[in-house]
Amino acid sequence: MPQFKKLTPNLLVADVERSLGFYEHTLGFSRGMTVPDVAPFAFGSVTSGPVEIFFNEAGAAAKEYPAFGGKPIGATGTLFIEVDEVDALHDRLKPIVKIVMPIVTQFYGMREFALEDPDGYIITLAERVDG
Repeated sequence: MPQFKKLTPNLLVADVERSLGFYEHTLGFSRGMTVPDVAPFAFGSVTSGPVEIFFNEAGAAAKEYPAFGGKPIGATGTLFIEVDEVDALHDRLKPIVKIVMPIVTQFYGMREFALEDPDGYIITLAERVDG
């Protein structure tokens, strides 16, 4: 069996620059590479520690993957990202993003909340807490 080494979400977005800005300036990721080097971008990425996310402009992606044509952006795609200091992050983001799940401690030992990015992807930010 193969050993899977890394998972990098590859999100279709309406505007790569807008997505880069949201993840960089609002959530605190670092900008990675872009294609081309200057806007308007067909592709971009952000990183934070071991977490990396790719963004592909939806129209360009549909040319490479015709099955994407006509499908809505965002849809039911979600990301679950573990963080430190989830309460402080929630308090910082609450006035500037659309919170779609309030902060709560779940029965499975995670304190988490969820927000919506500019393309409708739901991002759950979570921190393990002692039972």
